[in-house]
Amino acid sequence: MSRPLHAVLLPPAAAASRLLEALPAALDGTGPALLPLDPGLPGARLAELVGAFAPSVIETAEGAERVSPADRAAAPDQGPSVPAAGDDVAVVIATSGSTGRPKGAELSAAALLASARASLERIGARPGDRWLCCLPTFHMAGLGLLVRSLLAGADPVVTSRLDAGILAASGCAYVSAVPTQLRRLLDSGAPLPALRTILLGGAAPPAGLLADAAAADAPVVTTYGMSETCGGCVYDGVPLRGVSVDVGPDSLIRIAGPVLFSGYRLRPEATAGVLADGWFRTSDLGSFDAAGRLMVRGRATDVIITGGEKVVAAEVEAALETYRGVRDVAVVGVPDREWGERVIALVVPADPAAPPALAALAAHVRAQLPGYAAPRALKLVTDIPLLASGKPDRRELRKMGSR
Repeated sequence: MSRPLHAVLLPPAAAASRLLEALPAALDGTGPALLPLDPGLPGARLAELVGAFAPSVIETAEGAERVSPADRAAAPDQGPSVPAAGDDVAVVIATSGSTGRPKGAELSAAALLASARASLERIGARPGDRWLCCLPTFHMAGLGLLVRSLLAGADPVVTSRLDAGILAASGCAYVSAVPTQLRRLLDSGAPLPALRTILLGGAAPPAGLLADAAAADAPVVTTYGMSETCGGCVYDGVPLRGVSVDVGPDSLIRIAGPVLFSGYRLRPEATAGVLADGWFRTSDLGSFDAAGRLMVRGRATDVIITGGEKVVAAEVEAALETYRGVRDVAVVGVPDREWGERVIALVVPADPAAPPALAALAAHVRAQLPGYAAPRALKLVTDIPLLASGKPDRRELRKMGSR
């Protein structure tokens, strides 16, 4: 058996409402599978996603309309008919920050429910507890929050922004946030201890951010996961119930358990490249600390090769985050005729009137990492560009670093 795939292309509040309405039928198999899409994407990118994922219907503010074969011209190998989703697929999520051909992670009802139940169990949530939804529902963090809300039996409070006033007025017990949102809440003096849990994900939190959160008695739980694992599946370095985590000989993190995706929509070759023997091989480098907790070092795709040496961008960022003159930082590699790639630090200074100097930053890094990891150039910026998921926009950062 199979069922149709319906794309939901609506503004944030309307999308959350529509998904909450449609998710029960998607989860129990009586309704179509759902494909939440970002309405803010350029037309060409939306057309590419429609071509790659082949939904049969697109729901917009103007209503629902069927997708014609012409609209799927980006995927001519699919033929004239609209490929249905497998009968176990409840949701398809477009993976964020990807390059090349789009990938849509197919998530079964069993995986989504296993993830939501394990999450609620870990944080000790109670029936009726409400969530504040301030993340896009076309990303897994926002969509997963909706599934947890359904299980809790309480509609979430949906907002397009997160600040102290909204947090206080919401009366919510839980919120999922990205590091930038948490930083702004801390700076605003928001009443964070009133929350029971803040699930923090989307990007690696700076060490200083977690220290400031602890000083403010903010109940932060760091999460690690991705679309292919129904979102966060490792909380504070410890896997959720049923989830197994390992680090392979290539230093890449591998994940197994009931939260895994079924495969990439219409991409069997891409699925075979990462799923084998019940394990999903991520693109993240990891290790375990002395207590057995998972430590995520950074993405393998963000490794910079300079002078024949490998530099993990996230490790350099972590070192620079501890420099008192740095408010925010991103590290990228840009092409260099002599070194292959140069390590570039893009820094938001703590005091724009007295920004840190390259020599001081390089010395700070050399005190913690091998000398070749030190930045060879510094660019002062007003902010670090982010994707909608809260992750740094590496593509834009590389452009900025090359200017």
